[in-house]
Amino acid sequence: MRGTFLKETLVAEQTHRGCIRRLLLCFILETLWDTSAGQIRYSIPEEMEKGSFVGDIAKDLGMGPTALSERGARIVSKGKKQHFALNVRTGSLVIEDRIDREELCAQSSQCLLYFNILESNKLKIYSVEVEITDINDNRPRFLAEELELKIGELTAPGTKYLLESAYDRDIGVNSLQGYELSPNHHFSLRVQSRAGGVKYPELVLERALDREEEPAYYLMLTAWDGGEPVHSGTARIRVTVLDANDNTPVFTRPEYTVNVPENVPQGTVLLTVNATDADEGINSRVRYFQVKIPGETSQIFQMNSETGELSTLKNLDYEGAKFHEIEVEAQDGLGLKGRAKIHVTVIDANDNVPEVTLTSVTNSIPENAPPGTIIALFYVHDQDSGDNGQVLCSIPGDLPFKLEKKVDNYHSLVTGRTLDREQVSEYNITVRAEDFGNPALSTDTHILLHVADINDNPPTFNQETYSAYIQENNPRGASIYSLTAHDPDNEQNALVTYSILDITFPLESPPLSSIISINSETGALYALCSFDYEQFREFQLRVTARDSGDPPLNTNASLTLFILDQNDNAPKILYPAYPMDDSSGIELAPRSAEPGYLVTKVVAVDADSGQNAWLSYHLLKATEPGLFSVGLHSGEIRTVRTFLDKDALKHNLIVVVTDNGEPPLSSTVSVTVMVADSIPEILSDLSSQTSSDTQDDSLLTFYLIIAVAVVSCLFFAFIVLLLAFRLRSWWMLQVVQSARNHVGAVHSSQFLGIDGVRAFLHTYSHEVSLTTDSRKSQLIFPQPNYADTLISQQSCEQKESPLPPQSLLEGKNEQALFQPLGAAVH
Repeated sequence: MRGTFLKETLVAEQTHRGCIRRLLLCFILETLWDTSAGQIRYSIPEEMEKGSFVGDIAKDLGMGPTALSERGARIVSKGKKQHFALNVRTGSLVIEDRIDREELCAQSSQCLLYFNILESNKLKIYSVEVEITDINDNRPRFLAEELELKIGELTAPGTKYLLESAYDRDIGVNSLQGYELSPNHHFSLRVQSRAGGVKYPELVLERALDREEEPAYYLMLTAWDGGEPVHSGTARIRVTVLDANDNTPVFTRPEYTVNVPENVPQGTVLLTVNATDADEGINSRVRYFQVKIPGETSQIFQMNSETGELSTLKNLDYEGAKFHEIEVEAQDGLGLKGRAKIHVTVIDANDNVPEVTLTSVTNSIPENAPPGTIIALFYVHDQDSGDNGQVLCSIPGDLPFKLEKKVDNYHSLVTGRTLDREQVSEYNITVRAEDFGNPALSTDTHILLHVADINDNPPTFNQETYSAYIQENNPRGASIYSLTAHDPDNEQNALVTYSILDITFPLESPPLSSIISINSETGALYALCSFDYEQFREFQLRVTARDSGDPPLNTNASLTLFILDQNDNAPKILYPAYPMDDSSGIELAPRSAEPGYLVTKVVAVDADSGQNAWLSYHLLKATEPGLFSVGLHSGEIRTVRTFLDKDALKHNLIVVVTDNGEPPLSSTVSVTVMVADSIPEILSDLSSQTSSDTQDDSLLTFYLIIAVAVVSCLFFAFIVLLLAFRLRSWWMLQVVQSARNHVGAVHSSQFLGIDGVRAFLHTYSHEVSLTTDSRKSQLIFPQPNYADTLISQQSCEQKESPLPPQSLLEGKNEQALFQPLGAAVH
């Protein structure tokens, strides 16, 4: 067919060339005829290019080539668009714009254009007529590129269907000439002609249609004209075969098989059935139904009527039914039906956890129970079958227990080794029963086991030996140390009591009950007396800690108690010594002594130790300030300068000795220094001064009388004060006796640490000795005066108890609390 079309095309091109030559010949003849007839007429084909030559208008009007310009010729047209123009230079008529005959004359058989040529100089008008001839510039066209026909599949052969006609804007032989249909087995084309020669096509059904065999047919309709060359236009014809309900639904398979685990969730889609209907539209719409049969199958499964999905309505149970047979039905829109069967096989799933039943169990065993002691006996069962019903029991591997399998799925939990309550006091044992399913299911059973304690651990001190330090002069009943022993046992086995075994002193040991005591429950040590560093500096004791188990266990520890020194002793003057007779030694210093001369040395000691015994010496008072000095640490008394004649012969020096304690304690000593080269010189110097001394003695006697009167007044005041204290003691005795029944039962140890009333009496001694002997003229120098500025504390044997003794309460030994204050004058 394609070869025939190419051949026709070549023939058409040759015919076109001959046609053009004939048209030009006709044009020339017609022009000559029109000119001779007095009206100018031209004939040109459409679609010529702008500026194309139409005719020699000057020649046809009998003018020369330049006459048009000279006469002012121009075209006068009635139309809005000027299609032609005059070339006044050549005298020819040319095309001003492209001319489309179909636009100007549509389907008219003849298309003429009229205009006039005006000579402006002579006002002469010429009529010109131009015929526009048609060329085959338009091809046949259909209004729609695709034509659609719907034909029922039961339509009888020979039925005709009018098709849409094509149109061609050309005329004559260039217009539409005929139709042609693409080859096919079911349809043919018949072309009919109406009045006026208009042709229209008809489609004729030649063979019966079957939509299920071919639902649609696609044809090609071609319209062609008679021009040179031949043009054609095509339209696609789609013939849709309308369905008739002539087919029943058919399932893809007559039987469906599905295997389903029994533990699928409710509503799970098991499978989807599919039925097809060869029809279409409502005739092919298939709905699915489950055929109701007596039994539980219809209550377990449900069918989706639209999608054909079979899902579970209830939970499946392998033990209840292992197989289900379901009959389903597919129905189309007009009631045609098809059937199929579904076989559902239920697969056993591991949906039952193992069950553990405790037959017997023990909640507590002693820690010394032998290995193999039975703790629990239990039975294991799984309702599943096969591997899903096989159960393995286990416990954590880090526990001191093991499982032993008995008969008929019985298991026992026993101890694997000896237990130790001090390490683990209780066990939360998890017995896991796990089956062999996939995934495996398990059950955990918890057994709480308490380990009972036995007394297998003695109390233990953190150390075997301890050291403690305590300041001397401690208050009675003070807590000095605490020992703690730990017993890892429980309850009574861990109840620890403390006691003191023995005590070791470096000297003769006093009774233990008078030195130290221990709290049997807490292990706290208390001092029963005030320790004195100067008596003993350390002692040792052994403490035992005993539990309350059966039998009891104990442990010993030793404690060394070190007494720390306090500054409780004032310095003691060794030299100059206190005179024992009526004479007094005198320190001599020669008049010729140079500065730095060693007159004497004060020697003192301190019973304390350490820095409390570091002594320093200071010159407190001197008759001649600046004449003597005392070494700070040596106590040496030296001259600072040489003696002068105006210096006194006797010099009284008061030296204070201070220790380095906190607070510091001190002692003073009076030193008399005579300035002379020998003793006889001293006597002679003193004789010369006897007269002056007599007056001094009388003045001194007056002052002594005043001092005695003052001391007498003080003594009278003391007697009054003593009577007041005696009355107060009597009143306190009455109060104590009334409350004796209430305090008599209280142990004295409960009053440890309570400070009593301490009375400290300060004694001041003033001694003045005057001796006048006319025979000897002997003068006794004042003796050295010693006075302690601070009172030292007494030792633990000399201190009072926290409560007044009974003798004090009864008022029998009042004199023991007070010392008389006196003054002696010699």
